[in-house]
Amino acid sequence: MMLMEKYGGIDIGSNAIRLLVATVTKLDDKPARFKKTSLVRVPIRLGADVFLNGAISALSIDRMIDAMSAYRLLLKNHNVVRYRACATSAMREASNGLEVVKRIKEATGIEIEIIDGEIEADIIAATDFGNFIGTEKTFLYVDVGGGSTEFTLYSQGQVIVSRSFKLGTVRILNDMVRESMWEEVKAWITEVTAPYDKINVIGSGGNINSIYTKSGKKIGKPLSYFFLVNYFELLKSLTYHERIYELEMNPDRADVIIPATKIYLSAMKWSRAKNIYVPKIGLADGMVKRMFQDPTQGHSIDTLLNY
Repeated sequence: MMLMEKYGGIDIGSNAIRLLVATVTKLDDKPARFKKTSLVRVPIRLGADVFLNGAISALSIDRMIDAMSAYRLLLKNHNVVRYRACATSAMREASNGLEVVKRIKEATGIEIEIIDGEIEADIIAATDFGNFIGTEKTFLYVDVGGGSTEFTLYSQGQVIVSRSFKLGTVRILNDMVRESMWEEVKAWITEVTAPYDKINVIGSGGNINSIYTKSGKKIGKPLSYFFLVNYFELLKSLTYHERIYELEMNPDRADVIIPATKIYLSAMKWSRAKNIYVPKIGLADGMVKRMFQDPTQGHSIDTLLNY
């Protein structure tokens, strides 16, 4: 018997807000398969508001309501059975975060959860990276966002330890990350990876996805440390406008990609990793898998039908 359902995951990050609609199929006793059906991204840079001014601006709130109204229509038209919306670093630090959640619920019906770094790492861990590089290996998962970076160490298919740091691309762009934060991350990565002889890194986030696409590598093949170093040098050699024109980057990608690449390279250096895998999965993928596994998570689409 074939089971086929759609789920929606909304990732409200510091640099952009993303909607993933995924189709889950399960045939008899075989493992469930998860396929991306639609991915929409709106570049509302909440971190620029929050990290500098402490609150989300009126303009950004209006843009969020517009985006969520559009996402509500997409969720309904895709006939998803459940959805979940999670807000991360920017929203949890905003002084008016709860007020924004309330306004969006009243305007669109969409219920937003403001989650902490540990929950974020736990949701991301649900994406099951063993399907990409094999459970016999040890690897450090690095999810770079605008406000924070989540690290998870896996070995033999098991989660060993996770940690979230306020080391994000928007923070770095606004000169809000002190050298002591880099040293703290370095010490943590060095300590947790020290017992293992060989480490691979898995990179997640729009920036590493962009680099991977430009590399021409086939899905499943890693990027080497040396390739990433050379690409980093290329990025730094170009101006912001040259990155948009020569590398065909979106304007909201062309600035954050440099600090993001620095984070990935640093994680590889401190963990002694020679390769980085890019499976193109992240928080929204984890939401979908969690909802499929546990029907109590997320919200029924029925709650949006009257909006």
